[in-house]
Amino acid sequence: AAVGSARSDLKAQFHRIEHHQTHVAAGFLISPFDEAAILSVDGMGDFTSTLTAHGLGTNWKDLDRVYFPHSLGYLYSVVTMYLGFPNYGDEYKVMGLAPYGEPEFAEFLRRMIRPKGDVFELNLDYFTHHQQGVKMTWNNGAPVLAPFHSGRLEKELGPMRKPGEEVTHRHENIARSLQTVTEEIITHLLQRLHAKTGCTNVCMTGGVAMNSVANGKITRMTPFENVYVPAGAADNGTSFGAAFHVWNRTLGKPRGFVQNHAYWGSAFDDTACAAAIRAAGLPSQLFDQKALVEQTTDRLLAGKVVGWYQGRMEFGARALGNRTLLADPRRTDMRDIINLRIKFREKFRPFAPSILEEHVSDWFEVNEPAPYMEKVFPIRAERRAQIPAVTHVDGSGRLQTVSKLTNPLYHALISRFLEKTGVPIVLNTSLNENEPIVRTPAEAIGCFLRTDMDALVLGNHLIDRHSPEFPEKFRRAVRG
Repeated sequence: AAVGSARSDLKAQFHRIEHHQTHVAAGFLISPFDEAAILSVDGMGDFTSTLTAHGLGTNWKDLDRVYFPHSLGYLYSVVTMYLGFPNYGDEYKVMGLAPYGEPEFAEFLRRMIRPKGDVFELNLDYFTHHQQGVKMTWNNGAPVLAPFHSGRLEKELGPMRKPGEEVTHRHENIARSLQTVTEEIITHLLQRLHAKTGCTNVCMTGGVAMNSVANGKITRMTPFENVYVPAGAADNGTSFGAAFHVWNRTLGKPRGFVQNHAYWGSAFDDTACAAAIRAAGLPSQLFDQKALVEQTTDRLLAGKVVGWYQGRMEFGARALGNRTLLADPRRTDMRDIINLRIKFREKFRPFAPSILEEHVSDWFEVNEPAPYMEKVFPIRAERRAQIPAVTHVDGSGRLQTVSKLTNPLYHALISRFLEKTGVPIVLNTSLNENEPIVRTPAEAIGCFLRTDMDALVLGNHLIDRHSPEFPEKFRRAVRG
């Protein structure tokens, strides 16, 4: 019924693949490694929260599992909701808040979760999901989880923060403590996994592998030398994980694909962009790509915020230069400008530096590829004052390394910015405003008009809010 056909009409063979097996496939089979250790960690899937494995060729051997009700992802979710961030997926906000605090409550968090053998276990006295389940409702298409901590948590740690209440230093310290203990458990899992496999390569997958702060510490805190995290590390990646599982394992086909970029989504050509601009009644200019790069970088140097809409949309949670808001990372005021005029979000959340991959070692203390913003690295101390808008409070940056091979236009844009400023970095945040990242030209224009974005580049078309022809009624944001 869901696909408009009777069950008897469906002739395709169906394959049922266990949740973490699809994560492992998504992490390993499309990685650049022929052999690797594999760690899949999330909230829960098919009554398993964690799976470790040793991959070779198109196969792998399962090593350890953590079963319901024990879950590192559940721990992070419980504390996220306790801190007053109730929406599904708000864990990234806590990760961004953590550097503002100190690990004052780390010992308390270590009472909630502890290593056990090669894996870990929860102290279930602080949880209710093992007795009552996890209640999820759907609100306008978005999942909403009910808190599932026990009364003991609030009795010992104090009342939970209500959404909208002030974020205090105590809340920052709880966030930092949670991040600290999460990293300890991940490090424990990886050290035991390395001891069993002897591999120098590791593939990280599952929702907890979206913890870019922890990912950025793996090569410094464990014996692993090479870390691969796919663009779809969370449950979105189980779709292609299932496909490659069937292709390589069930059908026995050889591996022939390495995921080295995330540009697999919808694309709209200049004709479609021009039609959307006309439908909105906006003036625009058409440039060739060289002139477009020149016009865009000039606006960035003038302190403008520019929407950059190009090519195929990114797969996954991050805007990676095709559905992106751009700004000058050298401006000390740029973070506040974007938060107050465009994103309307919490001030503590950092913005990402997109950096030419050939310049990473000059600006970051760790020289590793991070094409999906999947790792956070320390910015070199002598460089931090040059890029304050993308330097987090702890001196780190959740970088995106930009390759000329996989995104030549974005690479050309940053290269021109480098020529003009001596900085091979632009500020990158997603092209949206408290909504999913825009997909279509019409959605990009809608976001542009609702915010105080200065300009929007749609393909080779440039819309400038400050041009004399721009309609007066849209000069300021029109919020519906």
